[in-house]
Amino acid sequence: MMNTRYQIALTRIPMVGPVIAKNLISYCGSPAAVFEESKKALLKIPGVGQRIASQIVQSKGALNESDEIIELAERFNIRIIFYLDEAFPKRLYNIPDSPLILYAKGDFDLNHERIVSMIGTRSPSAYGREMAEKLVQDLAKQDIKLISGLAYGIDIAAHQAALQNQVPTIGVLGSGIGRIYPHAHRHIATRMINQSGGLLTEFEFRTAPDRENFPMRNRLIAGLSDAVIVVESARKGGSMITAELANGYHKDVFALPGRPIDPQSLGCNQLIKENKAHLIESGDDIAHILRWKELKERKAIQRKIFVELDDKEKLIAETIQAHNEIEIDQISHLTMLQMSELATVLLSLEFKGLIKALPGKKFRCLQ
Repeated sequence: MMNTRYQIALTRIPMVGPVIAKNLISYCGSPAAVFEESKKALLKIPGVGQRIASQIVQSKGALNESDEIIELAERFNIRIIFYLDEAFPKRLYNIPDSPLILYAKGDFDLNHERIVSMIGTRSPSAYGREMAEKLVQDLAKQDIKLISGLAYGIDIAAHQAALQNQVPTIGVLGSGIGRIYPHAHRHIATRMINQSGGLLTEFEFRTAPDRENFPMRNRLIAGLSDAVIVVESARKGGSMITAELANGYHKDVFALPGRPIDPQSLGCNQLIKENKAHLIESGDDIAHILRWKELKERKAIQRKIFVELDDKEKLIAETIQAHNEIEIDQISHLTMLQMSELATVLLSLEFKGLIKALPGKKFRCLQ
């Protein structure tokens, strides 16, 4: 837990957000090393000014708070997930301000192959509730995990439909796990934990559900999933913000159309009109647009090819597979292969459809 102590302490220093924290770790080598650096050395790191450097050097308060957070996590069986841990959601790696630390209650996989978010108004119509339930029922056969925000309305309808259809469901909170909001949904949260889902937040155990926390919560809902489904929404509100964020993260956004006279459908209709969301009528539409069946068949073929690779091809493919994206220099370092030899094998793997070359001499595994 010693490393965890310093990881959490970084999040307790005022003015040190995820971007600066990751920058500090990158320059210093580890979270613990950040707290061992001199003020003079810290001031040379981009984004670190006098105030932040002073707070790091005089960090006893942040470290004490970290100890308290760890004690609470152990007492209430809460997982602490650092951004470099294997359990950290890889879908968040492409989001610059993704959290340094996540707190999870429940035994669920944040890197599951298919994760879908469902969001919407807190005051849904009977049509909205019925369609939320139908969409979850349709998606249940696709082996998904469902994410929402545990809020009133569409969020809780989605969670309840997931529970009824044996779909693991995760509630992303704008508070700490010790301050579940709204309080009325605590019993549903318990059922989610007991049915292979649970709760997730970037806020420590005692954090209150303050208004400013919810835009941060929304970016996680958008970033954690492959698809964001907006069931009903007015033209303004948290669901529309989440949909905009999802578009910015290059996620697929889906919206349920409604009558133009219904206030709860104006936001969904707007997203569709502006080509910011796919129009959907069923969960099968989502599976079709995301090409889940086609990708499943392709992966079965790729797995067969993977078995037929030689030792060097397997080594490189497994190295790339362990990362969301990886630069050629890092592949060379991890595999200890020369660049000339590495380039030949990478080209072979690309021809076999197992990897994809990206700008900046980066590679991604297609399995």
